[in-house]
Amino acid sequence: MSLSLCEYGETSAPLLVFLHGGGVSGWMWNEQIEAFPDYHCVVPDLPGHGGSRHLDFTMKGTAGLLLTMIEEKSSGKPVHLIGFSLGAQLIVQMLSMNPHCAETAIINSALTRPMPSLIPVIRPLVRLTHPLTRLRWFAKLQARSLRLPNVLVENYWEESRELKASTLEQILVENMSFKIPPSFQETTARVLVTAGGKERTIMKKSAEDIQTKAKGSLYMFPGVGHGAPLANPDSFNHLVRKWGEDHTKRSHFL
Repeated sequence: MSLSLCEYGETSAPLLVFLHGGGVSGWMWNEQIEAFPDYHCVVPDLPGHGGSRHLDFTMKGTAGLLLTMIEEKSSGKPVHLIGFSLGAQLIVQMLSMNPHCAETAIINSALTRPMPSLIPVIRPLVRLTHPLTRLRWFAKLQARSLRLPNVLVENYWEESRELKASTLEQILVENMSFKIPPSFQETTARVLVTAGGKERTIMKKSAEDIQTKAKGSLYMFPGVGHGAPLANPDSFNHLVRKWGEDHTKRSHFL
């Protein structure tokens, strides 16, 4: 059982692993791939999404698959992890399962404060709204909330149509139940935690929690909500490159 993935760039260079959010797939990183031709970029589709839609999603199971994939692809090279939303939660899980799996990590918009009161309503809510995902106008509204550029709206619509209701339920339950594992604080990776300045308070508090546990750095993208890599790709790409190339540890960034 393996993940569907795409590889780009210089295969002898350090490894950049991009992990997408829920409801999209590897194509959300197109702007990043173009910006890093001098790195070995690996972009997997997470279980339930894109080319990996046949696989079931669980946080720990997916993290295990990703760790195996990284071991196969890195061949001893430096590894840098970049994740958005669901993909960012997976980085927290991966670093908890293998504290030494990466040299650096950028964790963007990871929810780590569980919302148990919402778990019981996930199934009826998905059953009510899932049929809407097959409608183009609804997909456009959702894409707008993610700040997707127009050229990616069709990708998002196709992805939404393929995402099964049962898969969406499972992802939402895992997402809203996720909390930072105790072993996360043992990671040796240099961790940069980011979020949008306009995100919900719970997301900002989650970012602060991760930063504290990892003894890392924290940066808020000004004027941006959920979806900084898509809303402001140039700024995000600059941050990724600087964080990966700057090996001086420090408590604040930018």
